[in-house]
Amino acid sequence: MIQEQHGGLPVLRELAAAFLKLGTVAFGGPAAHIAMMEDEIVRRRNWLSREEFLDLLGATNLIPGPNSTEMAIHVGRRQAGWPGLLVAGGCFILPAVLLVTAFAWAYVHYGSLPVLSGVLYGVKPVIIAVVLQALWALGRTAVKSGFLAVVGVMGMALAFLSVDELLILLAGGVVVGFRGKVIRRTAGGNRNSLLLVLGSPLALVSQTGVSATGSLAPFALWPLFLFFLKVGAVLYGSGYVLFAFMRGDLVQHWHWLTESQLLDAIAVGQMTPGPVFTAATFVGYILGGPTAAFVATIGIFLPAFFFVAVSGSFIPRLRQSPTASAFLDGVNVASLALMLVVTYQLGRTAIFDIPTALLALLSAIVLFRFRVNSAWLVLGGATAGFLLHRLF
Repeated sequence: MIQEQHGGLPVLRELAAAFLKLGTVAFGGPAAHIAMMEDEIVRRRNWLSREEFLDLLGATNLIPGPNSTEMAIHVGRRQAGWPGLLVAGGCFILPAVLLVTAFAWAYVHYGSLPVLSGVLYGVKPVIIAVVLQALWALGRTAVKSGFLAVVGVMGMALAFLSVDELLILLAGGVVVGFRGKVIRRTAGGNRNSLLLVLGSPLALVSQTGVSATGSLAPFALWPLFLFFLKVGAVLYGSGYVLFAFMRGDLVQHWHWLTESQLLDAIAVGQMTPGPVFTAATFVGYILGGPTAAFVATIGIFLPAFFFVAVSGSFIPRLRQSPTASAFLDGVNVASLALMLVVTYQLGRTAIFDIPTALLALLSAIVLFRFRVNSAWLVLGGATAGFLLHRLF
């Protein structure tokens, strides 16, 4: 059982130092972030036992939001209560936010420069390979049965039909959770009941949840804040699902961003350490400058602080609930479906000639065969893009 500790200013300083360091060097995605945290928090500082660390990790998988950021928030709460929660989470996010803001400033002011154009030309196809590798790794964990695979395929079909992303996630969770409950009640169920469980909620979503594409909306700070607040409050699985939400609303529905700008946001998220959610900072800046960047950042990270604060004491007990576990299985599979669809759609923008196709292929081979840190690949793609742009 995890016991909360409360410390004064020295403990808060230690938390700030630890998570500023982690936020500065944590490249490679949530799995890499959490591995670095385990080394720093468990091995080096002995703040938690491995069992306590795993207990917190399990808790983050049951609430929406960025897992590595929520781990930082959980550790801060464990060490120093509410002040620690704010300090650890804020310090883990801060380095990435500052770096992304600097990239966004350069992008807005010098985006047309050949140097930056060349860098992004090389980075974008690498990002597609990075996301595909993440999808493969996540899929091997998430798709635990044929039924879950079917739910994932149906989620992809609904995503191609422009069904709202939130409804696809909810439907996936409800379908799998309800099906598990039926099976437990009927000691195995039957094929007809499974078809009914699978078909009814997804059919309802497909009839009522189709987004109104092309609905242009003028840019404003309040809708931007609410959009990212919604995403932060409902997003399970990998942070890459964020890009499915952004493409659905910001690109397709409101037309605030172009496909190319969305890819640039993904690229910047990969080129900087810390949570990929800081892509929201980049998007906010290019839409409305520093104020919009701040609004977007607060909106997307606020739910993580809230969920950790309210769930810290009782979330571990939910891990024992079969219904909750089945619901999360469905949500995770639906998340993967959204990620696959948005990766396909973005790939058509990123990979459009022989050099970009070769960069994507080589990056995929290196990732799948040698498991190189994605940060090095992004750097390599940036270098290749810069050189190609200078040569041709």
